[in-house]
Amino acid sequence: MTRTRVLPPASESTWRLQVRAAAASALFVAFAGDALRNAFTMWGFSIIAVAVTVWLVVLFVKERPRIDSTRLPKSLIAYLLLAFASLAWSAYPGASAFTLLGVVVCTFAGLFVATMLSWPEVLRALSAAVKWVLGLSILFELLVSVVLRHPLLPVTLIGTEGKHPALSYWSRNELFTGDRIQGIVGNANLLGVIALIGIIVFSLQLAGKTARGFRGWFWLGLAVLEFLLTRSSTMIVAAAIAAVALAAALGFRHAASAAARRALSLGVVVVGAGLVLGATVFSRPLLGLLGKSSDLTGRLEIWDTVQSLAAQTPVFGLGFSSPWVPWVKPFDSLVVRHGVVQLQAHNAWLDVWLQLGILGVIVFAAVVFATLWRVWFLAVDRPRFDLRDDRPYTALSLLPLLIITVLIVQSFAESRILIESGWVLLTLFALKSKQHPVIDSDAAAADPVRYEVEPA
Repeated sequence: MTRTRVLPPASESTWRLQVRAAAASALFVAFAGDALRNAFTMWGFSIIAVAVTVWLVVLFVKERPRIDSTRLPKSLIAYLLLAFASLAWSAYPGASAFTLLGVVVCTFAGLFVATMLSWPEVLRALSAAVKWVLGLSILFELLVSVVLRHPLLPVTLIGTEGKHPALSYWSRNELFTGDRIQGIVGNANLLGVIALIGIIVFSLQLAGKTARGFRGWFWLGLAVLEFLLTRSSTMIVAAAIAAVALAAALGFRHAASAAARRALSLGVVVVGAGLVLGATVFSRPLLGLLGKSSDLTGRLEIWDTVQSLAAQTPVFGLGFSSPWVPWVKPFDSLVVRHGVVQLQAHNAWLDVWLQLGILGVIVFAAVVFATLWRVWFLAVDRPRFDLRDDRPYTALSLLPLLIITVLIVQSFAESRILIESGWVLLTLFALKSKQHPVIDSDAAAADPVRYEVEPA
């Protein structure tokens, strides 16, 4: 006599839950690195980052996921090799070694998520990480505005004497003033990009029916609210361009023939050229509309300073250092705004030129545009891995395209794509789109209940 025991779906097994939890934790640390440093100091952040990394390594070694060595992104490998090679000519080898350690950790986090999780699990892990950041951010701002009722400094500056620059505050107590909020990450632009990623993730979950009812709409509404409260002009532009990319991808999906796709491609090029021309001709009124000064809030001065220094070593650069290490020359006094030493060029492409020269810019561009190329076709082509060519599209296949589009737009005003969350996401989609270039709606949905027959 036997009895049948119902087992949970494979995706809900204890092992898969642990893998997803580890991935979501790594993504949260990547998104909220500034929050952890503000709350627990650099030492506390380092302990948390090391603990999460060890967790990832243990799970990775235990699982030993299959990685096709012939389908590794060569441009990504070339960029990493160039960054490490720059130790040989770096003007600040200690700073290069220190920041390269961070690159290794972030690259491994991206590799873990890309190889240990399926495409639907990637969406779930991103959703979980973004929910924690957005949820804690609104609670944090409420605590500051309702309970403390005054701006809040990071832990390392609490109790210090003197007047502090506005840029050094963790929260400026702006939730009810109409000014820009900063959330737990302490930066309105960074919170803006996380909120925009949340809008993308939660919208795709609702479209794919993996999030339903009040919870799904609640998180989408919170992401929209925080996006609006950050008033990030860079992210407003990124949202607009992502919307154009979404419209183009959906247009390609519904194009009836190759000729229709060619016509649509021409239309996209014309619209893109028109937007660039319009932004150039009407730059001043557009900047005013976005709340930016004519010098892009000091960015033009920063870019001029970085460009002048980069021109001194144009081919190979000064050596890798992302972010800039503020206690070594020339970064200790290269760009200081409102009394705060800046840790980036506020343009990833200038940053790469400064650190790795023209050669680095070429390799980095190859990483970005090769990834964009793959995720574009992942979004517009039907899933195809056999003779069947009528598999339905899935909302999930739009995820990489939209996030990579946001990262590329952000890269022209911030250098975040080179560090922490930006580098983790770029590495994740560069690897995932190469290793697993098909998102099949049938396979994604198939997660049957399992049964085990055992003696009574």
